[in-house]
Amino acid sequence: MDSEKREGDWERKVLERLASEGLAEQRRRRRWGIFFKLLGFAYLTGIIYLLGGWGESADPLADGKGYTALVSIQGVIDSGGESSAEQVIASLQDAFADAAVRGVVLRVNSPGGSPVQAGMINDEVARLRSTRPDLKVVAVVEDVCASGGYYVAVAADSIYVDKASLVGSIGVLMDSFGFVGTMDKLGVERRLLSAGESKGFLDPFSPQRPDHLSHARGLLDDIHKQFIEVVRKGRGDRLKEVPEMFSGLVWTGARSVELGLADGFGTVDSVARTVFQAEEVRDFTHKRNFAERFAQRFGADVAENMMGALGRFNLR
Repeated sequence: MDSEKREGDWERKVLERLASEGLAEQRRRRRWGIFFKLLGFAYLTGIIYLLGGWGESADPLADGKGYTALVSIQGVIDSGGESSAEQVIASLQDAFADAAVRGVVLRVNSPGGSPVQAGMINDEVARLRSTRPDLKVVAVVEDVCASGGYYVAVAADSIYVDKASLVGSIGVLMDSFGFVGTMDKLGVERRLLSAGESKGFLDPFSPQRPDHLSHARGLLDDIHKQFIEVVRKGRGDRLKEVPEMFSGLVWTGARSVELGLADGFGTVDSVARTVFQAEEVRDFTHKRNFAERFAQRFGADVAENMMGALGRFNLR
């Protein structure tokens, strides 16, 4: 009997130990499960906080949390590039729509481009400034702000440069090639069929006609006058005109300040700090993704091939 009792006690103790360890394991699993659930919840809450802007003041300007908006114009201004009117205007509109923005810096590093694209940006800057008179736009020039780039910059309230920046080039050009002599040497005959006396205007494979040349000069003069008018309107009494000012020459940043083409020296950071008193700079510049760039470039290439070597107007 004693041996049977001892054997029963031993089996009971083993079962009790196994049951106890099983319960302990279940408790550990529950604790770890709760821990990872809380960790996941905290991670998700953090993401929502960052994306949704929780915790921000309803009026960030009221408690000094405003910032400077940055919109960049980089490279040639044309419809197929990153600095197209479409891209720049969308960036500016986003900046003006943000109540926390204390000022807009238009960073310009461009040799120019299409007078149409530059004109569209200039007009939109003027329109946006009228919607929020309290919000100033300052153009900051880096290496170069020439021709179409300057056409855009004069829409700003003020222009800041580096002393070695290149500024100006207030002129218009139209460039193409003439292949008539080459074709004669090669014995190639040009066969151009057109309906309309001047449909072959400035065709590079045909002899240049005096009436076409005169018409082209008239077009250049008209666009040049528009450019000069925009500069005079944008700079006002600050402009100190000299005979060469609208000749297409470029000036150093230091000389541009003397001529009233610019207002002073500064960078994006110094303007944010001293002009807007909002040191934090947020980039509002729109950038196309790869698919958009490919589609836009493909369309531009097709259009360019269709145009051939016919001259185009450029603020460059």
